[in-house]
Amino acid sequence: MTETLSEVDRETVAAQLGRAPRGMRLVAARCPSGHPNVVQTAPRLPDGTPFPTLYYLTCPRLASRIGTLEASGLMKEMTARLEEDAELAERYRRAHESYLAERDAIEPLGTDVSAGGMPGRVKCLHVHVAHSLAKGPGVNPFGDEALELLGDWWTGTDCA
Repeated sequence: MTETLSEVDRETVAAQLGRAPRGMRLVAARCPSGHPNVVQTAPRLPDGTPFPTLYYLTCPRLASRIGTLEASGLMKEMTARLEEDAELAERYRRAHESYLAERDAIEPLGTDVSAGGMPGRVKCLHVHVAHSLAKGPGVNPFGDEALELLGDWWTGTDCA
């Protein structure tokens, strides 16, 4: 799901991040309570600085839960699996190529750097989860896997 930004969305994302968002183009995904949890960012920030992270996770609750997964050593295990599983490596390469194509359709940066270590390693689960939430299941295998491990991360209280 993609949507234009309302003023409420801008204010919510600023509150989530604790700062004004930079280069935000649209809401790419929302949590079940309706708040933005992923935004799409411009390939270049307003000052012209390249920003290759197309999908940016904004939900602090989700970011915290993902940080716990990262601290467990999961990214190292995922990266090792890329060398052992050719089909997984191919799916991950396709996620990288899709990410680049989508970003370059907005504005080419002249680089094959996407985000999160793609396609050779898993560097940042926040990026992969943001990609999966924005594009839906089946696009980014490691984002999908991390979301499955997180379960119903939004339950308990309002995430705003």
